[in-house]
Amino acid sequence: MTTSIRKFELTDAETELLPSDQDVAFYAEHGWYLSKKLFSDEEVERLEAASERFYAGHVDRPLPGRPPRLAYWRPRDGPVQRHNDYIHYESAAIGEILRKPLLGAVAARLSGAREIRIFQSTLIYKPPRPDEASNVVPWHFDRDYWATSTSERMLTAFIPFHDCDERMGTITMVDGSNRWRQESRANVTSLHFADRDRDDLEATLERNAKYNGAAVRKVPVVIPKGHVSFHHNHTYHGSGPNRSTSPRRAISLHLQDGENTYRRYVLPDGETASYNHDFLVRRTPQGSPDYGDPAYCPVTWRSRF
Repeated sequence: MTTSIRKFELTDAETELLPSDQDVAFYAEHGWYLSKKLFSDEEVERLEAASERFYAGHVDRPLPGRPPRLAYWRPRDGPVQRHNDYIHYESAAIGEILRKPLLGAVAARLSGAREIRIFQSTLIYKPPRPDEASNVVPWHFDRDYWATSTSERMLTAFIPFHDCDERMGTITMVDGSNRWRQESRANVTSLHFADRDRDDLEATLERNAKYNGAAVRKVPVVIPKGHVSFHHNHTYHGSGPNRSTSPRRAISLHLQDGENTYRRYVLPDGETASYNHDFLVRRTPQGSPDYGDPAYCPVTWRSRF
């Protein structure tokens, strides 16, 4: 048995935590899935402790450059909602936990992929300030921001560091929206959702629901500590303000299947789409950004079959 195969094995107890056939069918129909407990309390507490060290200025491996659309909160930005991309790259402790094979195996089971790689990770801190405008994440789906990716099987794992409920502004899904057809491609963009008009995104959701003859059914996902919420790359989602007395801490972990590659994509305005990776990752022999660059997009699960 080779080392790489051994690395991606699960224990019997971990295998019991994988989604069932019914869970996979639910994900395909509804566009989201709440896992069993994938992380121990100790692992989650290590994530929180590492995030505090990061906010205090500790970076194990700084990014070699700053892509133009990097989400990167700094103390001078004040008490707004914090987003810090590439946390799996800059924090060794966080990166190690996010590469847990069980997490990748769950994503592989849901997406039907043989291999799962990290695509992006964002450390999020939503302060308990219900009137702060940045605390509301507008309705969007991730595929609109991944136009340079070939895959339709990408998905996101939302990992809170504590029990996370509606009062804290938990992630909320538009149930079944993963199966909608899109009214137009005009919403595809290279921008971060925080840089877009919230009312426009709300209107886009309503238009697409009407186009599909569907009702907008919003489902706040109540996530116990150690559990993970997964959603499909076409599932509309967002979150409300944090009305609790504690910050909402989490990581949004975007995952890609092993077949995903870069593609050139021309946006509706005529500009060529770009993603932050395009300014950081190594190049393929053909000169394209390599979305399999292990420095930024490490493999977290690979099946033997």
